[in-house]
Amino acid sequence: MAGFKQTVSLDVQSDILDMLDAAAEKYNMPSRDKALRAVLDYVAVDGDWDVIFGKRRCLRCGGRPGWTPSQD
Repeated sequence: MAGFKQTVSLDVQSDILDMLDAAAEKYNMPSRDKALRAVLDYVAVDGDWDVIFGKRRCLRCGGRPGWTPSQD
């Protein structure tokens, strides 16, 4: 358990929790919390913030269902 962790409360849609659970399971992580920390570490270190935050994405607009698991 590297680094001090703080407990926070975030509002996310249920499909995002499903996505984090799927990532944790696929990559043998202990929890969705660890999967989210991996995503945030990527954004902090390797992510191109202009690409990540400069484009509007909507997984739920126009009747879209949100994140869905891939079929592979």
